[in-house]
Amino acid sequence: MSTPDLSGPVPDISGARRLQTRKHSAVGWPVAGLLLLGVIGLVMVGVATSRVGVLPALVGALAALIPVGVVFAAIVWIDRWEPEPPMLMLGAFLWGAGGATGCSLLLNDSVIGLGELLFGPSDHVFFERALMAPLVEEAAKALFVVSLWFWRRSEFNGLVDGIVYAGLTAAGFAFTENILYFGKAFSEGGWGSATGGVVAVFILRGILAPFSHPLFSSMVGIGIGLASRTTDTTKRVLWPAAGFLLAVVLHAAWNASTLLGGTGFLNVYFLIMLPIFAGTGWLVTWQRKREQRIVADQLPVLQRAGLIPRSEVEMLASLAGRQGWLRKVRRSAGAEAAKAVRDYQIAVTELAFLQHRAAEGRTTSAVRRARREQLIEELKAARRSAVGSQEAFQTARVKIHELTQSVRRPGSRPQQPVPQQGAQPQGERPQSGGARQEASRPDLTPQTDPRRAPQQSQPRQSPQQPSRPAPPPGPPQQPQSNPQQQNPPAPRRAPQQPPNRPNPPGQPPRQ
Repeated sequence: MSTPDLSGPVPDISGARRLQTRKHSAVGWPVAGLLLLGVIGLVMVGVATSRVGVLPALVGALAALIPVGVVFAAIVWIDRWEPEPPMLMLGAFLWGAGGATGCSLLLNDSVIGLGELLFGPSDHVFFERALMAPLVEEAAKALFVVSLWFWRRSEFNGLVDGIVYAGLTAAGFAFTENILYFGKAFSEGGWGSATGGVVAVFILRGILAPFSHPLFSSMVGIGIGLASRTTDTTKRVLWPAAGFLLAVVLHAAWNASTLLGGTGFLNVYFLIMLPIFAGTGWLVTWQRKREQRIVADQLPVLQRAGLIPRSEVEMLASLAGRQGWLRKVRRSAGAEAAKAVRDYQIAVTELAFLQHRAAEGRTTSAVRRARREQLIEELKAARRSAVGSQEAFQTARVKIHELTQSVRRPGSRPQQPVPQQGAQPQGERPQSGGARQEASRPDLTPQTDPRRAPQQSQPRQSPQQPSRPAPPPGPPQQPQSNPQQQNPPAPRRAPQQPPNRPNPPGQPPRQ
């Protein structure tokens, strides 16, 4: 018996082929991007060596490690509450150190010829450094952040995320630029002193202004962060454009002050740069507190949905609670368990931000559903790894209606969570398996308190279990409706309430 020939490809009924392709793409593209950036970095090493020499380039690299280390540590400290993916952070730094620097070198060399043609060989310096260099360099640095915003928009939850990615790109750019400046100073004047050589350049670029490039580029990050919080198409274009324009203006003012020198440089430094730097620091601190409030407000929703136990809500609501939790797990269970708990905390934070965006109407139903499913799987995997057992989520069922009933359109009032009477909300499809949650879920804390609060706000009874009558004391209570039970109400265990509560007026006692 022969089988009929298939005229086309076999249909992907189970979706396995599509899932495998998605996994390959999710892993392949970031790796290919990092390899490309690594090649660009090697090319930049060769360019630096050819411009200043091998020994000056090594001296410049050693000197440039100090300010870039300080800047990188500050950015990581800012990003503690909701850490960005390490691969994306590394990609941002490598783009600044290789791609943005290479583009700037090529375009700046072209601008030098244009400046000499327009203003002559003696008057083109101001045109190149104060006008064209800021425009070219800020555009090259902003290219990565803008591309990431279009490609991975879910990674931008606010202003802090934009500042982090823009700051890392600028830190990489400043690192390569400092290698060239320090190497050139070493080749011309050696180590020197406060008036010349590597020491003088290090005082200017490594002590007085290590955050100059991150400060300029953070304006673009702030613009993209504001654009990610609005659904207005016009504002999504205007905010990044305004941030880029402000970055170019600040960069131009800084370069012009270095050409003026003396009093002009000090005036720009103390009257413009330092106040803007302090204001940006205050903005970052305020935004971090705002993010903490958002997560704290959404944790009860995640707890009612069966995603987190009630005993962990308080620890997840503050940065101090999370860090103390990690220290206890690291001391009692080791670094691997602490890493799993850290992944679990990040997944909870991402889910909280997703719920906040959904409540404000800033995500579509399809995107929200796909992102939610991904984050729930990451949360389950992290909990299983931390607990060390596959039983952590084996029988748990996520109650999607708890996550979807707060979704609303912009301008409407958020509704308080109410029990659903059988019908599921429109626009979202619940996961299969019902809304039942497992009775006991392993806790991630190193010492489990057997007296901790129950994970269900009200006792739930499975239809397969025999019904038990209410306790004798007190008047009879009204039966509560159960959306999952289609049979007539049977005597059930009464909720935990004071036994002497009077029966509602006008209601006959139940037989």
